[in-house]
Amino acid sequence: MPKLWSETVDAHRREVREAIFTSAIELIAEHGLRAVTMSQIAERARIGRATLYKYFPDVDAILIAWHERQVSAHLDQLRGIATQPGSASARLEQVLLAYAGIIHETAARHHGTDLTALVHQGDHLDHARRQLTELISDLLARAAAAGDIRADIPPAELASYCLSALGAARTAHSRAAAGRLVAVIMTGLSTR
Repeated sequence: MPKLWSETVDAHRREVREAIFTSAIELIAEHGLRAVTMSQIAERARIGRATLYKYFPDVDAILIAWHERQVSAHLDQLRGIATQPGSASARLEQVLLAYAGIIHETAARHHGTDLTALVHQGDHLDHARRQLTELISDLLARAAAAGDIRADIPPAELASYCLSALGAARTAHSRAAAGRLVAVIMTGLSTR
């Protein structure tokens, strides 16, 4: 298959998937998770039902794939922050601030919904959590090596502490409050 053709097909598939995701999320916002059907999604996305079923077997599969994409985008965002110039401790703080913001914003939009319960199951979250833990562990190890944070606790344990503490961002009343959690975490990590 010529390269141009395969790129065109891949682009078309991405556009169809995006239309499916957008349609599903819009319909759920309008009618609730359990009221949305594959037929409604196909109609909203302006594709045939047969085409929709070529991509996904059911509504749950669409939403899980959408969530996997969201999680992947968040991880990419955090990796980008982690590679910015500056000290490891400054990059760590920026990653934690961004993650606190992600947690807070996501919880504010979807907390306690059927959608949250559905997408927060399965292996994709375990894999993402491992990647996030490794990213934070690496920054912690670099900051400890530079003498900026405590070195008496293994980085993996400190990463677990950071992620557990940031769970409180789900119930923070504002993004600023979620950010203040990061200040508390950074104080706890400090050698001073």
